[in-house]
Amino acid sequence: MSANIYIHELRTRVRSVLIWSLSVTALIGFFFSIFPGFADQAALINQMMAKFPPALLEAFGMNRMNLATILGFYSLIFIFVQLCLAIQAGNYGFGLVSVEESEWTADFLLSKPVSRTQVLTSKLLAALTSLTITNAVVWVVTFVVIAIFHGKYPYESGSLFLLLISIIIFQLFFLSVGLVVSLMVKRVRSVTPYSLGLGFGMYVLSAFTGMFGTSALEYITPFKHLDPAYIVQNGGYDTPLVLLNLAVSLVALGLSYWLYIRRDIHAVS
Repeated sequence: MSANIYIHELRTRVRSVLIWSLSVTALIGFFFSIFPGFADQAALINQMMAKFPPALLEAFGMNRMNLATILGFYSLIFIFVQLCLAIQAGNYGFGLVSVEESEWTADFLLSKPVSRTQVLTSKLLAALTSLTITNAVVWVVTFVVIAIFHGKYPYESGSLFLLLISIIIFQLFFLSVGLVVSLMVKRVRSVTPYSLGLGFGMYVLSAFTGMFGTSALEYITPFKHLDPAYIVQNGGYDTPLVLLNLAVSLVALGLSYWLYIRRDIHAVS
């Protein structure tokens, strides 16, 4: 690893980490501020939910959520938190090595006395550190808002920890897939369309899985691999899907190293 590259990559992401962390904080804080009203009107909420189309409830996993409980309500919020984290991790993955190529500085970087393996490792560690900071913010904000708003409503702390731990696996998937896709295409001119497409695409696939009962799609989207409603309801992970998720992430990382080491880097003419 190159410490200089690592520090430089961290510095370039300070603003991004701050924006994503504040966005997730606002999201969790806003939704939890209305939880007491949901909990106090539990019977009315359940009656209202019963009138929703079953396909709609299944699409969002709400058929397995009890919004009158702390973790049931947080499961709903967590889906949107996951979407934000997916786009952030996808941004970092797609931009990890493509930024230098689009800005024509890749040949300058690789002319330094560091190997390509060191370059990619340094960049990956910086991206993982940035994601971990956002992850830590989610942890802190979650515990703070639950302490403020849970009132007399108990919750299972073990399931909450499992939800929060799942963020690490979730982020790694989008980071690694974004990276390997960026190395497979000729050039990524802008990472935003790619990261939005990957994040929302996986989310839509998850919704289709619920709406149409297509179990095959569960193997594709990490929103089903780490479904918050499943974790809360069962007090654990869907182990085969989580192992599949980790396998895809590790294969994508390994393939990324192989592609980057052999990649033709165009020099500035």
